[in-house]
Parts: sequence; C-alpha cells; structure tokens
Amino acid sequence: MNGRVAVVSGAARGIGAAVATRLAADGLAIGVLDLDAAACTSTVDAITAAGGQAIALGADVADEAAVQAAVQQLADAFGGPTVVVNNAGITRDNLLFKMSVADWDAVLGVHLRGAFLLTRAAQAYMVEQKWGRVVNLSSTSALGNRGQVNYSAAKAGMQGFTKTLALELGRFGVTANAVAPGFIATDMTEQTADRLGVPFDDFKAAAASQIPVGRVGEPADIANAVSFFVGEAAGFVSGQVLYVAGGPKD
Repeated sequence: MNGRVAVVSGAARGIGAAVATRLAADGLAIGVLDLDAAACTSTVDAITAAGGQAIALGADVADEAAVQAAVQQLADAFGGPTVVVNNAGITRDNLLFKMSVADWDAVLGVHLRGAFLLTRAAQAYMVEQKWGRVVNLSSTSALGNRGQVNYSAAKAGMQGFTKTLALELGRFGVTANAVAPGFIATDMTEQTADRLGVPFDDFKAAAASQIPVGRVGEPADIANAVSFFVGEAAGFVSGQVLYVAGGPKD
C-alpha cells in the first residue's frame, strides 16, 4: 500500500485513531481529520513516531466548503486520497417523543451528510487513478436500538450508501464496504455509561456477558477489519457489511 493516501474522519481518538494508525502501519499516508485539527495531534504524533506519514486536518464533515478544503490540503501534502474511511460520528440519544429536531439533524448530518461530502470530494482522485477504497462505519444499532432512533437511522443509511457506492464506482476500480461494530470500549461508550450512572467497568462487564466471545471489542478490532477492506486482497469484495460484534447479527 506504499504510495496510497487515505483520509480518516473522526480520527482524533477512539476507533478513528486506531484505524488511522493501522493504515499508516500498512504503508498509507494519512489525513487525520477531525473537527479540530489540534485534537488530531496525538494521532499524528503516534503515526510519525512509528515512521509513518500523517497530517492533521480540521473540518466539520457536514460543512461542504470545509471538507473540500481539507481534502485539497491533504492532496497538496501527499497526493489525492484514494482511500476514504467515514468514521466521524456523534450520538444524541433519546426516546422518540423526547428527541428534538436539532438532535435528529445533528446525528444525520455528521454521519450521512458527512460521509457523502467526504466521499464525493475524494472520488475524483479514485476515478482518475482507477483505484479506490471507501470504508464506512455502520453499527449494530442499524438493526434498531431503543433510544437511538436518529443514530440507528443514520447507521442503517450508511449501509445503503455503501451498497450504492459499490454499484456506481465499481467500474472505476473502486470498492465500497461497511464495518458495523458492536460494543467497542471507547470514550463514547464510557460517556454513555456516565450518563446512565453506571461505572464503566460494570457497563463493559454487562455488555460482555451478552457477547458470544465473552468480551467487549477494542478499537483495534475495527481497525483490523478496515485494514482488510482497504488492502489489495479485498479487491473483489464490495458492497458488503461486516458486523464486528463478537457474534452473529441478522
């Protein structure tokens, strides 16, 4: 993968940071994109300390002009990105009758509008090079999850987005796949535990008791799956949704 350039959104921490560092280890130059470029410093430093190439990019993925500017900055630094990992996401959980329009719009905007804008900005480079990889982060919540009607809708939408990209871009040598994590131990899941008033260790233990493999996931588990989809060996795999959840999902 040496010479390839990737952009990973939501890469300042958690799953995004793990994906960015793994793809850098695979030989790609990485655009570490998050809302605040300064927040990307630790990810960029980890990559460069290991001998990789990375640049911090600050952009709100729901802002068209900001996304285009970030992709141009990456192209100027390392060349046009032909790998896009749409990982940026937020939660605004609530039951339907309590959910505000603003919370609905915010979640759909970051996940779906953000993935659309970033992929659209990069696809011209993929078409030009007749090679590309798009990996979208979905979730087991796409199958439905109480209190997450916005998040579930967004993550289900990511799957439809993925399958349509596979149909449209395949003839240009571009694949599109989705990874759907189950319970992953991240800052986001810790914040959920805090909101529920449950110690994080207890929260993880309760989740692990319901997972066939007997443990919760780690960001590296997702990074491993993304690495496969990005690699040359996955060139005949497209339009797929891989549940990385420690057990089967419908």
